[in-house]
Amino acid sequence: MKHYSSVIIGHITMDRNVDHLDNEIRSPGGAVIFSSASAYALGHNVLAVTKVAKPDQERLSAFTLPEENILCIDCESSSNMYNRYFTPDKERRKCVCTSVGTSFEAEDIPEDVTADIFHFAGLVYGDFTNDMIKAASERGKVAVDVQTCLRHVDLEDGGSMYFEDWKDKKEMLPYIYYLKTDAAEAEILTGLEDRYEAAKLLHSWGAKEVVITHNTEVIAYDGEKFCSCPIKSRNLSGRTGRGDTTFAAYINERLNHSMEESLLYATATVSLKMETPGPFRGTRADVENYIAEFYKD
Repeated sequence: MKHYSSVIIGHITMDRNVDHLDNEIRSPGGAVIFSSASAYALGHNVLAVTKVAKPDQERLSAFTLPEENILCIDCESSSNMYNRYFTPDKERRKCVCTSVGTSFEAEDIPEDVTADIFHFAGLVYGDFTNDMIKAASERGKVAVDVQTCLRHVDLEDGGSMYFEDWKDKKEMLPYIYYLKTDAAEAEILTGLEDRYEAAKLLHSWGAKEVVITHNTEVIAYDGEKFCSCPIKSRNLSGRTGRGDTTFAAYINERLNHSMEESLLYATATVSLKMETPGPFRGTRADVENYIAEFYKD
């Protein structure tokens, strides 16, 4: 049996990004890339499970993990995204999923693999079934980035994407130990603008620890207390992957540390990561040096 601190499951997407000046950049992305990078950089033994069609195997080079920590399953369809930005600040954009990746199934996680956490790092609704999440909860703690429960693809409208509430949330949240949302997603789920009140409600529906990211801070709530930590990045050139980086760092640190210390390391990791595009490629020592310099208080 092979044991990991976490098994991170999700699609690699090829992103085609076009800015307001019609400059185009293509790059691989996806929550599984950013999540596995931060957890591995902090010293955790993680396994990434992904699905890629055979013609797209070069996407695997985007991982920062050793090859033996990557399980790639051949599939019929890879995930592809198109993002068109209309303003320099990239606040107005059109997002289209030009190809939806083949859904994951419970059998995609090998029986000879054990883990403390099974982390569902999906891109769109349908990447995972409820039954897969329930099955994983019998093998370890389940962590879910709620993006994969809220972001839908309209295939009748050329793959345009939209967000809507998760109809199965009250059934499924009791199976989830760690739940991650951003402030906007928390409002979709709860109807509450106050993210602290939203965290309380999500916990009351069954999630054991709730992590909510915001552009100013990250908060965590376990039903008894809140912890918060400010984001201190000096620039936002690497903003893509913010939530993924934070969540994976937090839940893996949480296996052996307090909420406060785990959140500090997670927030420092993402603050440093956002200063450089791409997945986090630093080390635990780099994060500790960043904490010493910018989190003295």
